[in-house]
Amino acid sequence: MSGAAGGLLRPAAGLYPLRGGEITLYRLFERDICLFSASCMLRSIQFDITIEAEKDATFYVIASDVYRALMEESAAVANYTNDIMSSRFSEVMWLMEQIMWKSFDKRLAGFLLEEAVLEGTSLLHITHERIAAHLGTAREVVTRMLRYFQSEGLVHLTRGAVELTDEKGLTALRDA
Repeated sequence: MSGAAGGLLRPAAGLYPLRGGEITLYRLFERDICLFSASCMLRSIQFDITIEAEKDATFYVIASDVYRALMEESAAVANYTNDIMSSRFSEVMWLMEQIMWKSFDKRLAGFLLEEAVLEGTSLLHITHERIAAHLGTAREVVTRMLRYFQSEGLVHLTRGAVELTDEKGLTALRDA
């Protein structure tokens, strides 16, 4: 999606670069706006992304020339846009720091805990492949680590689901 700004109305989307593998750069939630899909925001930067809805979602596409004109006419919209861009850039930089300096077991524990909060349940209906896509790694790596977590009593695995059985243990691992 390029040349448009999209605002999601329900928790649903992740952003993924298209080169090589994929990784979730950040997630959009109710009433969020995705400016990385807007070429009007990033005039000199070109890259491809995919926005994927994980749940039913409704979104609006605003033509780049319309949004650009709105920003030029309204200081509030321009400031809001700059705030969002700063926030998203910070999220992406935080992610890069996590990938570079944090071990995978800690990243996975953190991801599972975050998913449980987002879903409102400790029973996560998510595949190892989907987790791998979010974390930018291979499914086999996720499967190995989840099996280790299961042997330590942190999770219980079933087909297409991960149940968090020791959230305190996962929190301690994430924070170690």
